[in-house]
Amino acid sequence: MKVTKTTLQDAFIVEPAVFGDHRGYFTESYSEKVFQEAGLNYNFIQDNHSFSAQAGVVRGLHFQLGQAAQTKLVRVVTGVLYDVIIDMRKGSPTYGQHEGFILSEANHRQLLVPKGFAHGFCTLTNDVNFLYKCDNYYAPEADGGIMFSDPALKIDWPFDLAKAITSEKDAHHPTFAEFEKNNPFVYGEI
Repeated sequence: MKVTKTTLQDAFIVEPAVFGDHRGYFTESYSEKVFQEAGLNYNFIQDNHSFSAQAGVVRGLHFQLGQAAQTKLVRVVTGVLYDVIIDMRKGSPTYGQHEGFILSEANHRQLLVPKGFAHGFCTLTNDVNFLYKCDNYYAPEADGGIMFSDPALKIDWPFDLAKAITSEKDAHHPTFAEFEKNNPFVYGEI
């Protein structure tokens, strides 16, 4: 298993070893030992599964506020998606910056999304199964979001935003600037 830093502070790509032959493949999708050796000490307590039936589905950009903040380890088991994270931690050297990654059933890449980051994705194929581990339980009262189509973020989504298939809630999140104005949080306290 290979753990690589991204351009954003505290976010990592995890690439498990994949052993394949004529029958298929085997991969170890998570190892607490490997994470600890890489200095990543998380206690994942919940697994979630998201299914998107169509290409063009957008989910996010989501996060949990305060004590309900979550670190997530995300991966795709069927299909392909474009995953985006934004550092929302005021005081962080990468505050307000984002990065995007292709996660797919073929590349087996996983993304470690730290607490204090907004996270979202768009599906690039039909039938996307997206799995993720969390180190904290979901708290509806702490739910937050940023508009995925906020032009100020300059996210290079690989599809026509006018055709995005999204929830009513995700379509009406505030822009990054609106959220920042109304939530003057500090590093590590999102």
